[in-house]
Amino acid sequence: MEPNIRNIAVLTSGGDAPGMNACIRAVIRTGIYHGRNMFGVMQGYQGLIDNNIQAMDSRSVSNILHMGGTILKTARCLAFKEEAGMEIAYKNLKDKEIDALIVIGGDGTFTGAKRFGEKFGINVIGIPGTIDNDLYGSDFTLGYDTAVNTIIEAIDKIRDTADSHDRLFFIEVMGRDSGCLALRTAIASGAEAVLLPEKETSLKELITKLRSGADGKKSSSIVIVSEGNKYGGAYDIAKSVKRKFTHYDTKVTILGHLQRGGSPSGFDRILGSRLGYAAVNEIIKGETMQMVGLRGNDIRSTSLEEALHAHNYKLEDDLLEMTHVLSI
Repeated sequence: MEPNIRNIAVLTSGGDAPGMNACIRAVIRTGIYHGRNMFGVMQGYQGLIDNNIQAMDSRSVSNILHMGGTILKTARCLAFKEEAGMEIAYKNLKDKEIDALIVIGGDGTFTGAKRFGEKFGINVIGIPGTIDNDLYGSDFTLGYDTAVNTIIEAIDKIRDTADSHDRLFFIEVMGRDSGCLALRTAIASGAEAVLLPEKETSLKELITKLRSGADGKKSSSIVIVSEGNKYGGAYDIAKSVKRKFTHYDTKVTILGHLQRGGSPSGFDRILGSRLGYAAVNEIIKGETMQMVGLRGNDIRSTSLEEALHAHNYKLEDDLLEMTHVLSI
């Protein structure tokens, strides 16, 4: 027999990611289809504490599939890390007779959800929504594909001016602990070099690579820098390299939050819909403390514990090798 779960709430927390709205839409409509009462929590965990919890129907999520950001808004909430804050949040959920919670976000979001579920016994399912692609148990996280395409579009434009002026560009992309964005965009944009948190590349190696390109009559060079690189951000690295290349006019571009915005790609719209649909079905079955993710072409569950603490996404060996082979 199915557990008696009648009322389900959904929230988005941490950094926004393209495709979150597609996911929210799927959660709300799947729940309604199965006869459940659906609620949206505004401003993430802060909304749980502030009791900013709204009943939602199928029309509440009309015309949002194509929108970036999240209609539920998001915020970082220090109060939810404290026992007192969690107790207030739980009371607000119980006052509305909410039986289960679906959370869309990254590792910080899942850490809070895991503690909350363990302490109060409320059913919790996580959906990986982060452009960093750094959660175990999903080959692609929601928003990652859109962010890759956004970065590539920006680099293509930068390449035009780099070629026109014999410039050396250092372009910093997001990914505090994960080089997924940096590696894939380096391949797709034809970057001359990439600096990743997972793989140590000395400044000497970088300089040798760039000098080889200059000797080979390259009119410009682009280096992709993951923000989690051990040598610091793009500005620090550019300063160290600049004096070695008088031929190039050295420039730095930090793409920043541009990477999080924009209409989600077709891939992220479909992924968000699949994950939202699956999350509700798992909740209805009585599953808890799980994350739904994409593995191959299937949606599968992974425990929140494993999603947070198992070895993160492994960078593909062939892509790492290609950054050297294809940039000569």
